[in-house]
Amino acid sequence: MKGLLWLLAAFVLAVALSLAMRGYEGYALFVLPPWRVEVSLILLSIILVAAFAGGYFLVRVAWRTLRFPSQILAIREHRREKKGTAAVHGAIQALFEGRFARAEKLASEARDLSAAPALASLVAARAAQRLREFARRDQWLERAADGGNEWRLARLMTNAELLLDERNFESARAVVRELHAGGPTHIASLMLLLRAEQGLGNWDEVIRIAGLLEKRAALLPEAAEKIRDNARAALLSRKAQDPGSLAQVWREIPKIERTHPKVAGAAARACMQLGDYPAAQRAIEAALAEDWDGELVLLYGECGKEDIPQRIARAERWLRERPADAALLLTLGRLCFQRELWGKAQSYLEASLAAQPTQAAHVTLATLFDRIGRAEDANRHFRASADAGLSG
Repeated sequence: MKGLLWLLAAFVLAVALSLAMRGYEGYALFVLPPWRVEVSLILLSIILVAAFAGGYFLVRVAWRTLRFPSQILAIREHRREKKGTAAVHGAIQALFEGRFARAEKLASEARDLSAAPALASLVAARAAQRLREFARRDQWLERAADGGNEWRLARLMTNAELLLDERNFESARAVVRELHAGGPTHIASLMLLLRAEQGLGNWDEVIRIAGLLEKRAALLPEAAEKIRDNARAALLSRKAQDPGSLAQVWREIPKIERTHPKVAGAAARACMQLGDYPAAQRAIEAALAEDWDGELVLLYGECGKEDIPQRIARAERWLRERPADAALLLTLGRLCFQRELWGKAQSYLEASLAAQPTQAAHVTLATLFDRIGRAEDANRHFRASADAGLSG
């Protein structure tokens, strides 16, 4: 279009020159012995303009002819890029839609078209993971390494996350450590490392990482406390066969955390396994003084056969503050049962059932009636315990 306009302008100029020089009688003489050519100046002007226009046209044609192959390649490359981009977007959309086979297929097409090959490989790896094709997942992750250092963080984070989903905690931890070796840690990688250490049961590391995440405001204090309590409880349970190690772990726990129900319960169970019932009793009493917990109250009734009268007396003091606590009434019933205080035991157990019918209370009361020879009442409560178990 632009060339056509230039050609039209040249002809317009030629016409304008002819009109302007219509009354001018000048001429031009060209001598090339033995020839002489004489033309009017107007005709010469027209010829020059026409020659310029023709030359310009020929140059444009030649230029376009030479550029034609590269233009064809550019058009094909543009179409290829457009198709590749569409494949990447389609793969991501299919992944979020849960169409994992289609996501992997489109991601493979995008990679073949060289459209964001690292991103396409990571999308395909996630899709293969959801299809439980772990070998293909690993192949895609290896291909994602083609993205170089720019995609290193994304590749390692994706690899670690997928390994955790597979519950391959050892390999996931190794990947996260490789990630940390390349630079400073960040919150997302610490969260992955926390999951890996939890899966491996490295509770000391779990406590340390939870503290780091809490300091960085990545975990709410309540969530961090729960993680630490679970880790400390697991540590205490692990040391239940070694009195020295158990005592050391207990000393390392901050005093304020020793009264958390989860921690105190684990410590009490570990002490009971070692036969140290007084220590178990003290741990439970200290925790209940800070935070009342039904499971700890029930555990209090399992602290051996020593000091039962003292425990009954303490539990009865608690009962004055919580007269309708079903767990406390059940514990008192069990303690009185151990002391063969049949009447008090029956009274407490029936009160516990009145407050909250539970299978444990029915079984204990049935056992009591069986011991004192009331078979019909025992059978009734055994049936009631079975019904409570089925309904529970």
